[in-house]
Amino acid sequence: MKSIVLSLSGLLIAGSLACSSMASTASAAGPAVPPQVVMINEAIEQVWRDFSIRPAAEVDDATWCRRVYLDVIGRIPSFEELSEFVGDRDSNKRAALVDRLLNDDRYTEEYANHWSTVWTNQLIGRSGGTDRRDLTNRTGMQKYLRDSFAGNKTYDQLVYELVTAEGSTTPGEPNFNGAVNFLVDKVNQEKGTLATSSVSRIFLGQQVQCTQCHNHPFNQWKQQKFWEFNAFFRQTRSLRRFVDGTRDIESAELVSQDFAGEANDPEDALVFYELRNGLQKVAYPVFTDGTEIEKSGFVEDVNRREELGRLMLQSEYLDKMIVNRMWSMFLGYGFTRPIDDLGPHNPSSHPELLDNLGKEFRSSSYDLKKLITWITLSRPYQLASTMSSSNEIDDPTIGESPKFSRFYLRQMSAEQLYASMVTASNAQSKGSYEQQEAERRRWLSQFVVAFGNDEGTETTTFNGSIPQALMLFNGDLTKNAISLEAGSFLDQLSQSGRSPKDRVTRLFLSGLARRPTKNEVTIASKLLVARKGDEPEMLQDMWWAILNSNEFIMQH
Repeated sequence: MKSIVLSLSGLLIAGSLACSSMASTASAAGPAVPPQVVMINEAIEQVWRDFSIRPAAEVDDATWCRRVYLDVIGRIPSFEELSEFVGDRDSNKRAALVDRLLNDDRYTEEYANHWSTVWTNQLIGRSGGTDRRDLTNRTGMQKYLRDSFAGNKTYDQLVYELVTAEGSTTPGEPNFNGAVNFLVDKVNQEKGTLATSSVSRIFLGQQVQCTQCHNHPFNQWKQQKFWEFNAFFRQTRSLRRFVDGTRDIESAELVSQDFAGEANDPEDALVFYELRNGLQKVAYPVFTDGTEIEKSGFVEDVNRREELGRLMLQSEYLDKMIVNRMWSMFLGYGFTRPIDDLGPHNPSSHPELLDNLGKEFRSSSYDLKKLITWITLSRPYQLASTMSSSNEIDDPTIGESPKFSRFYLRQMSAEQLYASMVTASNAQSKGSYEQQEAERRRWLSQFVVAFGNDEGTETTTFNGSIPQALMLFNGDLTKNAISLEAGSFLDQLSQSGRSPKDRVTRLFLSGLARRPTKNEVTIASKLLVARKGDEPEMLQDMWWAILNSNEFIMQH
């Protein structure tokens, strides 16, 4: 019997993504499709023509439904949600589903939770704010972002608030402002150099970290520009309050204070930096486009971070960077590699499209939901993940620039996998919301390994490693998911449907958004015999194999 389970597991883990269609494919084309989608399609299709590429076929409704749920709200659809979508005969139902996920009150909380998680990880890392001696308060960061996404705060306002915020890191404090958690620890390190590199890279796509000590050998960033950008952060201070009798941080506060400069003259608050030959030079706050602000270090004369926020909102790189980042989140690759390194030294795969999308995003008042709509309704997002002789030139894994002639496979994030397992089998741990959230954080923390460098980068073992495999094989979340206890997912499933085959079909639809193949149905039948007719145990074996398959953990 064990060999049968492993046979099914091997069949699935081998990555068989040949999905059988549940219904005829519906085109997203229709009167409700925005003109920006047409613009995207024309630009992408022109590259296909230039390289004589025939793209993959359009994916079936069930697979597309699973795909868009994962990308927009961070989990796969439930069996009921999938069935409702597939059974809908409206020719414009894909656009309708995107609109529902973005704007229906039923999904607001999940949308906000998903994107707050994405941006919390981007802004402070997966381990940021988890140590008792961190100035950063992770809960405060998530609360700010969750409220922002729930209210559909525009991207320009979000960026301005993150760059200019003042106040306390901790919810419940009188002057709480969760936005300060982005910079509160970064301005405290190495004269604000981490704040310098993070703000320029995350929001402007300017990789300046290596120019702290020398000129960049390949792009326009020079050492002088790094310290000019750094000067914007020199009026900023982090204050901390400790738990009585310990070095643990109770709360921290980000404030703007007068900066006397390194020559102790606040009227002319200069910054010194050292060249590689030992000579010292002077820097004042100058934006990346050469715009200078007042040299005074008195906050009442000029608040440098507020000026930086204003200048950033005028920069075309702000628009390009968020478009490039969001495109990569939905399509697997951005228009540049790395996505946060923009400029003439790193040409885009689709330069005109990147420029035009940036302009359209600005013209649309920086509405992230509109940008998501344009991307998810575009033709490349509708394509299957298959590679053939007609599009084999489109292979970014070997260094080719992406042509987006197919949907590039990628693994779910750890957060998406957790939410998807809970959705698919109601595997949430029992207890209050706080207890469930603590359990989720413990599960996620097992995959993060922090290490120090000039960007505060982390790595993760959530990449097919042994720790991940062991957690999926026999971790608590998996045990909850395959439980046969009264009221569990499998217990309820075993009492539904007309036959064992119906119930096996529902397993595959719930986990993989497709019906089982003939071989998989045969394996289920053999398992039922091996289990001496004990159908719940057969379903448990099948469900375990599905949850541990490559196909389940892939976005495809």
